[in-house]
Amino acid sequence: MSTAVLALGALGIALGALLGWAAVRFRREGAPLTDAIDRILPQTQCGQCGFPGCRPYAEAIARGEADINQCPPGGEAGIRALAELLGREAKPLDADHGVEKPRMLAVIDEEVCIGCTKCIQACPVDAIVGAPKLMHTVLDAECTGCELCIPPCPVDCISMVPARRGLVGWRPARPLPRLQALVEAARLS
Repeated sequence: MSTAVLALGALGIALGALLGWAAVRFRREGAPLTDAIDRILPQTQCGQCGFPGCRPYAEAIARGEADINQCPPGGEAGIRALAELLGREAKPLDADHGVEKPRMLAVIDEEVCIGCTKCIQACPVDAIVGAPKLMHTVLDAECTGCELCIPPCPVDCISMVPARRGLVGWRPARPLPRLQALVEAARLS
């Protein structure tokens, strides 16, 4: 082997060891309060609260920089849960951030879709699949109903519809027992 290959290999090992040491030495634990707040939030990543996602909103609440009533998807139940966690009084949803409404899902009219990919780029949870210049579709189980895909669509082929039965709340429901039994049977065969 050439000296250059050995030198690069040794350098790679040394830098890897240095990065490993730094990862252990400077590891930062998650803030327990922020983590607890984030678990309560609906994870829609819609930005209606005024923050770019649920985690930044949770961090702001934990720091005392945001109020607990800014999340329309979490609604009254979310506000009550946050109030209980933080030992505060529950309050009504701040109307400046939106209104509470039933869970909705995005649906793409595939005959009208031109495949521009603007909706894919706007989706904060990667619930839209497709390729450039081909139709797109929404994965119901992943869609949070945030409506962020609607404004960038140049042909208005996206609409919001009420979530189907079985998709309860803002987090995807567990698979139905019959579906779980079918999956288990497929594993055994």
